[in-house]
This record gives sequence, C-alpha cells and structure tokens, in this order.
Amino acid sequence: MTKAIRIHANGGPEVMKWEDVPTPEPGPGEALIRHEAVGLNYIDVYFRTGLYKSALPATIGMEGSGVVLALGAGVTDLAVGDRIAYAGGPIGAYAVQRVIPADRLVKLPDAIDFNTGAAMMLQGLTAQYLLRRTYPVQAGQTIVVHAAAGGVGLILCQWAKHLGVTVIGVVSTAEKAELARAHGADHVVVGHQDLPAEVKRITGGAMVPVVYDSVGRDTFNTSLDCLAPLGLMVAFGNASGPVPPVDLGVLTAKGSLFITRPTLATYTAKRADLVAAAAELMEVVASGAVKIRVNQTFPLSEAAAAHTALEGRKTTGSTVLIP
Repeated sequence: MTKAIRIHANGGPEVMKWEDVPTPEPGPGEALIRHEAVGLNYIDVYFRTGLYKSALPATIGMEGSGVVLALGAGVTDLAVGDRIAYAGGPIGAYAVQRVIPADRLVKLPDAIDFNTGAAMMLQGLTAQYLLRRTYPVQAGQTIVVHAAAGGVGLILCQWAKHLGVTVIGVVSTAEKAELARAHGADHVVVGHQDLPAEVKRITGGAMVPVVYDSVGRDTFNTSLDCLAPLGLMVAFGNASGPVPPVDLGVLTAKGSLFITRPTLATYTAKRADLVAAAAELMEVVASGAVKIRVNQTFPLSEAAAAHTALEGRKTTGSTVLIP
C-alpha cells in the first residue's frame, strides 16, 4: 500500500482526504515513480471544485518530481533510478507513488533539486509557451503580466527581462509589488482599475502588443483596454472566475484585437515539443537567468491547508507539497 490524497466529492479544501491506496503497477509505456515533491497549482483547485471535470474518487495534481521505481514494457528512454520531473498528463500527483505515461516524463539534471523540479515544471513550461510560442516576444517590446508575483508571474517577469522585454506587472498588494520588482518587472501597478491609464502613460500612448492574463473575469475588460491595435489578449487562467461570453464586436471596436485561451496540454501534446520546451526551461533555470522561488512547503497530507492559503492569496512564488 501507499498513501495519496483523494477526493470523493467536489467542494472546498476539506474534501481532500489522506488515504491508503494500493501501490500501482506500471503497464506498457508507463513508469512507476516515487515523488520527492509535488507542485501546487491553481488548476488543482479547478479539479477539486469541479470547474474542471474528473471521475470521482480522484487524486488531483498535475506536477511533480521524483525517482523512477519501475518501468512497464516498451519504455526505452528511462531507467530505474532516473531523477525525473513532469507537468500535465493525467491528474494524480498528490500521491507518494504513482504510475504515469513515460512519455510525459523528462529527466531532471543534477543541477536542479527536487523541490525546484516540482515547482518549476507546470509554471515554467507555461511561461515558456506563452513567451516563446503563443506570442514570441521580442527585445524592446513592452508587455503586461497579471498576477506578476504568483508562480507563473515571477517566471514570466524574469524570463521576459532575460529576453530584453520591458514588463508591466500587475499585483494585488504593495508587498507583492516589491516581489515582482525584484524579479524583473520594470513597472508595477497595484490593482487593475487604473491599469489602461498607467499602460498609456508608461508606453507614451502606444499601449502593448500582448497581455498575459491568468486572473480571468475581474481583469478581462481592463486587459483589452491595454492592447495596441492588432494586439493579442492571452487569457490563460481564471483565478477570479471564468470570463463571461464575449461580444466579438468589442474586439473590432478596440482595434481588431486577437484573443486566445491556450493550455499547456495542447502545447506539449507532442513528445518532441515537451522535450524541447523542458530543455529551454531547464537551461534558463540552471543558468540562474530564471530563479524558481519555492516560498512555501506543506506536507502532502496537509494539502487542504495549502489550498486554503493559495485561494486566500496568501502564497507568493511557488508552493510544493512534500510526501
């Protein structure tokens, strides 16, 4: 037997139970891994509440790092004992041991510890596709990043700065403003009500070519008002709730704007894309250009407390759960 967090009904943090579960066996193309650390992400909340559907009972969690314990038939590019990390794939990370498709795993270099490995994959791969593929930012451009002191936000700020981009970070408190500034945000706006006016001032009226918005409902309209004509609204999260239906005429009126709702799953569906993205992420982390801040750790058995902190905006940077 092994241990895992399981939910038998959707709801608040209290629905997560620390339970005995059978030790899984890897099938063809699968690997059995032992987690050393598990990443905490807002998508976990969506699965817990039922905003994102999964069959119940469920073990949630999208990201982790650890060691390969056993391999199923047909797995050739991993060995027992390999240090690995992953993000995405089927949910199930809130467990001491789990089985996962081996093609979702990437090898973790010795230069990167397990806590960093678990904390960086989902958020770091998200930052990679946002900056390098959804809208390939160019040196000299100015961009807007919402939730700039969150896990993805801090990585976006640092990586964009590394690429020569000017970052306008949006945060909810003065304390978070300090954190965003320390991680590469050139300008920080506290609250989003006056954001378009601030962007106009900072850019001399030019506005920005892209806004990265993980907040959702509360910031959607102000984000659109920050864009230059032909600008791209990248709505990649719903921390404040889902965005209501959009009148496409609004995009016309505001300058023939584009909008996308991307997910990491699509951008890493092909193994080659996953490996290439992970290699780029590990390079900027190992070089120190992007520092992964693990600011909170919780025992995996206390995942409910971690969710309470995350939803209450009491966390900064990344949080990992330790089995």
